[in-house]
Parts: sequence; C-alpha cells; structure tokens
Amino acid sequence: MPAVTIRNISDETHRAIKARAAEHGRSAEAEMRAILEAAVRPAERLRLGSALSALSREAGLTNADFEALDQARDKTPATPMRFDR
Repeated sequence: MPAVTIRNISDETHRAIKARAAEHGRSAEAEMRAILEAAVRPAERLRLGSALSALSREAGLTNADFEALDQARDKTPATPMRFDR
C-alpha cells in the first residue's frame, strides 16, 4: 500500500484529528484514513452495476431477453486496425 505524508497541517487541525480519533476509538492515522476514504468514496456514490441492474428491472427485462440478445449479436471477431499505409 502507498504511504502518504501530510505536511504543514496546523496544530489545531492535528489536535482536532486526535480528539476525533479518540472519540472513535482509533489512532490518529486510522482516523485520517477514514476521513480520506469518506471524502473520496462517499457511500451515496453511483455504483454502475447497481444502477444498470435497477434500470433493467424497471424496464422489465428478464434473463430470456438477454439470452435472445446474445444469440442475435454478431460474434465475428473484429478486424485489427492497421497503421502501416
């Protein structure tokens, strides 16, 4: 796992992180990881697989529909691009 060093944070911020960590029963480092994780990966973020699944349910699609699409699609391999002209 990568390591990150955060420089030049104020004493007040450092104390606040340590106090927050104590409230949650974890180290200051673990608290900083939790803060960063919550900031960049919020729980309410769009999850593509879940969104597609919900969309297909709303449209009333079934496994039979997907099987029919799979049988109808062209399975011929694509021709590779050529760059030598």
